[in-house]
Amino acid sequence: MKRLLVINPNTSERVSALLQQHVQTAAGSHVVVQTVTARFGAPYIADEASYAVAAHAALDAWAAALACNESPPGSVLIGCFGDPGLMALRESSPVPVTGLAEAAFIEAARHGRYAVVTGGERWAPMIQRLAQALGQAQQLAGIHTVVPTGAQLAADPAAAHRLLARACRDAAHQLGVQAVILGGAGLAGMAAAIQADVPVPVIDSVVAGAHWALRSPPLPPQRTTPGFDIAWQGLSADMTRLGPAGG
Repeated sequence: MKRLLVINPNTSERVSALLQQHVQTAAGSHVVVQTVTARFGAPYIADEASYAVAAHAALDAWAAALACNESPPGSVLIGCFGDPGLMALRESSPVPVTGLAEAAFIEAARHGRYAVVTGGERWAPMIQRLAQALGQAQQLAGIHTVVPTGAQLAADPAAAHRLLARACRDAAHQLGVQAVILGGAGLAGMAAAIQADVPVPVIDSVVAGAHWALRSPPLPPQRTTPGFDIAWQGLSADMTRLGPAGG
């Protein structure tokens, strides 16, 4: 049976539970989904500093998950719309790795140009930079952020649905896009809830991540065994173990 490892690079167990529920539903019963939570960092990633720490936390969570399992998963999904640590983890993993943003960009681009709606005002430049790095800058027409973070939106779903539906409609009308991505692990399931109120397809980044990680690996792995190419100092035992000669 295929196994998908989902890494929540923030410390919120509530977000991990949302990821587990929605990724497992999207993946289907023939896939074993294992969601792991960052052992350190922020409860919600909302600025450059927490994003930087989350990249380290994602690598650490991956190393810890490998230490607890006899074999590596079939693929890895970074459960954050922003994909912290994506390139580093892809370099270090023998199996395909993707993130919520990369997967959602690819799915949305199938419809044409697209916009992103997400929670947290500081996310816009970070998402724009990621889109540029992933070759999606031309397809991404714009980013609409709402003031509440994803964690705050998830805490009040009814209010979140109204706010997000309006933001998605505005993005579709103002930018003339063919799809809108609703980005964020904390917003899992909300795209379906607001789709009837938005005139273009609304892409759920969590569902897109599950489908892409399982069916369309973005790039072939660069190595045959998990590991890092340099020795660490002062990091976790699990990360050190994966360095040259165990660090």
